[in-house]
Amino acid sequence: MTETERGLASVRYIVDDVRAAIDFYTTHLGFTVLNAYPPAFADVARGPLRLLLSGPSSSGARATPADVAGCGRNRIHLVVDDLDAERERLRRAGVVFRSDIVSGPGGRQMLLADPAGNLVELFTPATAG
Repeated sequence: MTETERGLASVRYIVDDVRAAIDFYTTHLGFTVLNAYPPAFADVARGPLRLLLSGPSSSGARATPADVAGCGRNRIHLVVDDLDAERERLRRAGVVFRSDIVSGPGGRQMLLADPAGNLVELFTPATAG
């Protein structure tokens, strides 16, 4: 692990297709590739987040108990400046949405899914008023 990787918060997602996951996160969500060893593993980063993409043959996926092997309710949370603009950009790119935009006291959010079905939350904080 490099010094840069030590300073990142890491989250592991189990994915069906590592190459598709790399393409999704780098093309649509602004991540950069740190390491890529498809079909087993890759890690991508955006700011202080390191996302570990573990394919079926990876040690991370093999260590996962069968009863919790699918994607779950957990998700990464990415702050964006303009949620409406991001929704339109991603819609044009054919990204799969899992929710409409939902508003609350803290801001607005929507969910989308990566190619394996893992959730990603895009969030725009409420402005002080």
